[in-house]
Amino acid sequence: MEYRLLGRSGLKVPELCFGTGTFGGGGEFFKAWGQTSQEDAKKLIDICMEAGCNFFDTADVYSDGASETMLGKAISHLKRQDVLISTKATFRQSVLTGPNDVGSSRYHLTKALEASLKRLGTDYIDVYHLHAFDALTPVEETLNTLDKMVREGKVRYIACSNFSGWHLMKSLSVSERYGWAKYVGHQVYYSLVGRDYEWELMPLALDQGVGALVWSPLGWGRLTGKIRRGQPLPETSRLHEKSVVDNGPLPDEEYLYKVVDALDEVAKETGKTIPQIALNWVLRRPSVSTVVMGARDEKQLRANLGASGWKLTAEQIAKLDAASETALAYPYWHQRQFEERNPRPV
Repeated sequence: MEYRLLGRSGLKVPELCFGTGTFGGGGEFFKAWGQTSQEDAKKLIDICMEAGCNFFDTADVYSDGASETMLGKAISHLKRQDVLISTKATFRQSVLTGPNDVGSSRYHLTKALEASLKRLGTDYIDVYHLHAFDALTPVEETLNTLDKMVREGKVRYIACSNFSGWHLMKSLSVSERYGWAKYVGHQVYYSLVGRDYEWELMPLALDQGVGALVWSPLGWGRLTGKIRRGQPLPETSRLHEKSVVDNGPLPDEEYLYKVVDALDEVAKETGKTIPQIALNWVLRRPSVSTVVMGARDEKQLRANLGASGWKLTAEQIAKLDAASETALAYPYWHQRQFEERNPRPV
């Protein structure tokens, strides 16, 4: 397992991170992700540790905190210093209905962190994310609160998730102005069938030293090799959930099949599976510090761990790039006409 620096920080993280969204399986939304039992959670954690994958990602809204609780129990037999924990706050848990039980205010973040620490059974979080941007709370209030958490030792590093370019740049500027802790990571959606991250967030990340922690690198299960022309969806799949929030904007079917065809070609050349190739492609992209991969069971986990330890060739990457390229939005298509002074990051 390769270890990489998280952005421009001194923290080294494994290139693969295990996402525990399947832990708990509370509510229809998370049941579609998976329903890992406590016994199986410990088994999956131990498999990760054996492979050198000691970074585990969760959030306070995953099954209303059950994911954090299960993760805490699943790592309780390990030395805390051997494990890296990432969790998130900002969204509202369904069991909390108060007007201040949501957002990135000092009130909510302070309350959320204490609850996460208790559920995880630890006294500090290695990487603490804002799960989304809160446009109603002043950026200064949010960042001052996070900086205080770092100074108190309850949080080691701060990161964000699902920010736009200006959200992230403004936050970095405010932190620099006051000498507060800066975001060193940005958890983002990025896959062969979702390359919007490259337009603005990737150049920003490279310029400012913000490492990408990639979520849903298989495009919500579209790149598992089970989605093909003329075939029904697998019986067990998040794609049965019609929510755009869960599945993202639906890519054009022909576009998806074109990408899968290219993956098939590379699979024949490498002897690797389609998911392993799709994960490895993301691992080779600029600014990526770690890729958050999930698994419903031991077999799937071991297969996903097989995405590490080898590299696609430049020719294979170019083939996948060409198959997955899409039309750019403005002003990015215009900037591409001036590549002499606006070189592509990839």
